[in-house]
Amino acid sequence: MSPYTFEFEGDTVREWTLTDTGAESRLVTDYQPSLYVSGPDDALSDLRVRLESDPKLVATRYERLATDLHEAHAGDRSRVLRADLERVGEARTLAREIRGVYEREAYAPGTFRLFDVDLSPGFRYCLDRGIDPTPGRDLRTLSIELSEPALGDGDVSAVRVEGEPIGSAETDAVDVLRTLEDRLERDDPDILVVSHADLIPLLDERATERGLERFCLGRLPGLTRLAGENSYESYGRVGHSSARYRVPGRAIVDESNSFLWHQSGLAGLEYMIEKTGRPLQEAAWGSIGTLLTSRQIRLARDREVLAPWNKWVPERFTDVRTLHAADRGGFTFAPEVGFHEDVHEIDFASLYPRIICEHNVSPETVDCGCRDESSVDTGEATDALGGDGRRVPELGYRICGDDGFLPDVLEPLLEDRAARKRRLAADPSEEEAARLRGESGAIKWVLVACFGYQGYRNATFGRIECHEAINAYAREIALEAKRRLEDAGWRIVHGIVDSLWVTPRVDEPTPIGEVAAEVSDAVGIELERDGHYEWVCFVPRRDSAARMSAPEGTGKSSSGSTTAESAPAGALTKYFGKRVDGGYKIRGLECRQRNTSAFVAESQREFVEVLDREREPAAVCDALDRRLGELRTGSVDPRDLVVTNRVSKPLEAYDRRTRSAAALERYESKGLERSPGQSVRYVVVDDDTTGAERVRLPFEEPTAYDREWYATAVVRACESVVSPFGWDRRRIRSTRQDGQTVSLTTFHTDCCSDIPVRPPSGSRSHRN
Repeated sequence: MSPYTFEFEGDTVREWTLTDTGAESRLVTDYQPSLYVSGPDDALSDLRVRLESDPKLVATRYERLATDLHEAHAGDRSRVLRADLERVGEARTLAREIRGVYEREAYAPGTFRLFDVDLSPGFRYCLDRGIDPTPGRDLRTLSIELSEPALGDGDVSAVRVEGEPIGSAETDAVDVLRTLEDRLERDDPDILVVSHADLIPLLDERATERGLERFCLGRLPGLTRLAGENSYESYGRVGHSSARYRVPGRAIVDESNSFLWHQSGLAGLEYMIEKTGRPLQEAAWGSIGTLLTSRQIRLARDREVLAPWNKWVPERFTDVRTLHAADRGGFTFAPEVGFHEDVHEIDFASLYPRIICEHNVSPETVDCGCRDESSVDTGEATDALGGDGRRVPELGYRICGDDGFLPDVLEPLLEDRAARKRRLAADPSEEEAARLRGESGAIKWVLVACFGYQGYRNATFGRIECHEAINAYAREIALEAKRRLEDAGWRIVHGIVDSLWVTPRVDEPTPIGEVAAEVSDAVGIELERDGHYEWVCFVPRRDSAARMSAPEGTGKSSSGSTTAESAPAGALTKYFGKRVDGGYKIRGLECRQRNTSAFVAESQREFVEVLDREREPAAVCDALDRRLGELRTGSVDPRDLVVTNRVSKPLEAYDRRTRSAAALERYESKGLERSPGQSVRYVVVDDDTTGAERVRLPFEEPTAYDREWYATAVVRACESVVSPFGWDRRRIRSTRQDGQTVSLTTFHTDCCSDIPVRPPSGSRSHRN
């Protein structure tokens, strides 16, 4: 078996390899990590002389390697300086010195380009040594958790193992630690799954304080902090990364800091270890973008391509016409706000990754300038859309015919996901199905990220022209699908990038399965049937909904214009409907948002069910009355009213005393730190106050709540459900006051006569 986890101490590496009964270690003393530098020959020669006296270095030498995908594609190699280091942790230090000292003193900025700098230690080691860190047997896990209040108080007596307490009210910390020690020795886990990374040093500290010399969380004594916690901003969103720790011989999975673990579990994690070459613990804390980049770097090594540090590739100059065509996203069909019956949802399977593979889109193949471009002008290659297969629609970019790097990265993932979906359709055992779902989910997230990373300026192997080309192909595919669907008797009521919602526009349209197969053959990417709905409601944007609903009896919107002139604009990602098989699908509504309390979410799901059963918006208002009654009589359990919000700044940075700021004050008073990017959870108890008394934290076990604040939230959730019929809060309030029940038919013919309904011939839709 290959090693599955690694520890780095000074100039040595300890490899841990799984055995049938546990794990064994081996000490490696001859590992020398390397980074690479490219630049003009005279500058490299000068740099090499200056580095000879650096104590961090073991040796330097010249090699010929590709510094980007274009060089490898053209068969070229650059002369680069390789610097071998004593310790794996000194790569970034040396890189900063080269950039900030040697280059700054003697050369212009950008003279040197550096490579293989910011690789995580375990991943770097596996790359350099050709090690596959995929575990060679089934892994044993042990879950250790501690509640937030206990963690803040440093009270380890409340520790739970595998979800069960290992102590009681009479048990002290020493007994709990001894019980945990016995459990570790008995189970000998390969992975510790902890509720929060700070639990690791806390357990170690408490054991030391109480003189438990034999206590250790690893297979050997010791504990190392690998990185401190930090907050960061990505795509305008503040995130938080917890501190990271290492114990000898075991991997640690921090549940508070592992997206992949939450989405795909151990099965998805093991799959990504195999495909990326990242050791288990590094794969667990890595983001989806990090995992994708790791896979790219691993495959680039096979092509002798180095991974750039601080890549900077500017967008090339182009004419205004091309820029105008290129600077567009995926194609969307505006949703027809309203209630639609007999709706089919169809989507292109992994559209963007399949475009990359089908059309060979890759940084080195787009306008590469190589010999293959001669085939463009002679028209030798054509694609399924009938155009020039070597040119990107609208943009005219030329695509080389040589096998591209990105298709090599993605094709195995696409094939694996398709195989797992086929196996799931064959009704496997529950154990196998859980594994397949985990692996398929992990693949899905990497495939989702692959397109966006082409437009990300810091992507290691990204290029904006690839991003533009993929979008151009996607737009062409969407329009081709639209044409064929309409010719077959279908009408598109909504479409967003890779998904379409269609309903019959004639009495007997061509069966949707036949049309989907025809489109698939035409564009070379499978168009799948994702769902058949009895009905679907597309929700208006909130600002549009306010304009579309006129005061009763006026025929005018609140702005004074006629409602017909203020047709509602649909929210692209907000809709709900009932599948033919009886299940509901809800997207974008409050019950799908993480900051919605359980009571409000449950209320909204009930509103959808009532609408389905009664087909009367006013009946939803009756359900709303019942829910408001529960709130106002105080019969709702405050535990069902917990709100979760992500904070974007520290407490002292808040100018306005918001509810999140109030929650931060209470966390601070309890000794619990909350950093930007982390979530706060609270119950609103008095929204009229401005300080910490405005909210209570869940573990404070509040007994009261602000009934009006939660009532407003429930009404807003109700409005989202009835808004496709032109109802807003004013209409809801009016209906509740007069107690009149209004049917859908009455709604369309009487109650909203100011909103014209002109469905085309054969339509099965009710629209505003």
